[in-house]
Amino acid sequence: RFIIRIFLPEVNMPELPEVETVKNALLKAVDKANITKVSIYNNRFRKIIPDDFARRIEGAQIAAVRRKAKYLLLELDNGLTVIWHLGMSGKVKISDFPPEKKEKHDHVMIETDKATLVFNDARRFGMLTYAETSGLGHCSLFAHIGTDPFDERLDGLYLYNKLQNKKIPIKAALLDQSIVNGIGNIYASEALFDAGIDPTRPAGNLSQKDCRRLVQSVRKILRQAIEAGGSSIHDYRKPDGSLGYFQNMHCVYNKTGQKCPGCTCNIAQTGGIKKIVQAGRSTFYCPVKQK
Repeated sequence: RFIIRIFLPEVNMPELPEVETVKNALLKAVDKANITKVSIYNNRFRKIIPDDFARRIEGAQIAAVRRKAKYLLLELDNGLTVIWHLGMSGKVKISDFPPEKKEKHDHVMIETDKATLVFNDARRFGMLTYAETSGLGHCSLFAHIGTDPFDERLDGLYLYNKLQNKKIPIKAALLDQSIVNGIGNIYASEALFDAGIDPTRPAGNLSQKDCRRLVQSVRKILRQAIEAGGSSIHDYRKPDGSLGYFQNMHCVYNKTGQKCPGCTCNIAQTGGIKKIVQAGRSTFYCPVKQK
């Protein structure tokens, strides 16, 4: 009897820097714009777009554009907020006018008096819905989301308290959105390298000093990635169609066997940057610099 194993490539969904980049583009393009027409060509995403979505948001003005964790929020002047998640492969395309021809995987088009937004999602793991703005604090989508990496409440003591008694590796803890939201696989590896912390260390073993250093590194790496427009590894593109370039600044991610920045090791002996798999996700780190 033969067993066939199919190995799928690891796919990185847009993380906080990529979503923040899209948010900034939306803010520039459609803030205070009036929604004139909504066309839904396919409503079957991981959560079906509500049947009344177009009717409820047409005619409203976009009063504010925000990000919450990995979600985009378009607050409207009619008391509703559009909740948008890019999923694994979703892209928001922005143009001055409605495109003459619909491209493959263009599923939703939102026309405004300033610009046109097109949601393109090959895998359809994204989401587009709405909720009452006044009830967002109780929305089930955000019920288990932890603090934002840039929230002033996040400090070394907060993280230390959250990690107490956790036996899972610190890398896995950083991916736990109920602890700190928005950090994904790429930036967890990069932040741990910057902080000099071994990704396999049990989270509960980190000291308050370790946690302070890690919080600083998380913010540093995320800020650098936002300035670079995010990381384009597979599907991610900025709304203007261009690539982010933080992937060119990665220190360890996807650099198995290479030297890390500032390396003085004999990598013939150390093997350079190592790759391991934790909870089904690839982790990259330097076993010499990260303890």
